[in-house]
Amino acid sequence: MKNVKVCLLDYGSGNVRSVFNLINHIGFRVVVSNDEKDIRSCTHLILPGVGSFGTAMDKIKRKIPLSVLDKEVLIKKKPFLGICVGLQVIFQKGYEFGEHDGLGWLNGIVEKLDSENHPLPHIGWNSIKEKKRSPLFTGLGKINDFYFVHSFAVKTDAALVISKTFYGNTFCSAIQKDNIFGVQFHPEKSQKAGIVLMKNFLSLI
Repeated sequence: MKNVKVCLLDYGSGNVRSVFNLINHIGFRVVVSNDEKDIRSCTHLILPGVGSFGTAMDKIKRKIPLSVLDKEVLIKKKPFLGICVGLQVIFQKGYEFGEHDGLGWLNGIVEKLDSENHPLPHIGWNSIKEKKRSPLFTGLGKINDFYFVHSFAVKTDAALVISKTFYGNTFCSAIQKDNIFGVQFHPEKSQKAGIVLMKNFLSLI
């Protein structure tokens, strides 16, 4: 694992420092950078995110070299993890404050959470139910409570969904396609479960 180096992409989302602290705490090298050289040289890429879909995409397009990121993730197949809005923007479209194009890496849209009578945003601890086996969840067992802060959720093909969560209705809380992973919750705020999940991601080669 000594060869692992994480590039934490920073477009001004606000929770980069917390993710940095988690990765640093569990003993992996990490750099906060949008520089092309760092994106190319690092073994793992993480896109955190808080805030709205459209605002996030505007910042991402301005601050991150997307042609380089596309090549490293889609062609070179480096492990990629999107967190919260960082998960949402890898899909085709988001409908928060209008219609916005995402990165389009995966098929799906992001719509307002159908929470029945539960208040939005969905804030706090909630459990995930694994729908498919994934290396992201190795060793979690009954430690399956994660911290959520969101009002929108991904709707995508069932084949991509590796966990769901119930909040008024069930919604997609984690996805995987090959080397691309995404979680709606915040591992950096999820204590032991977040540590296990992040170690699992950074153990992928």
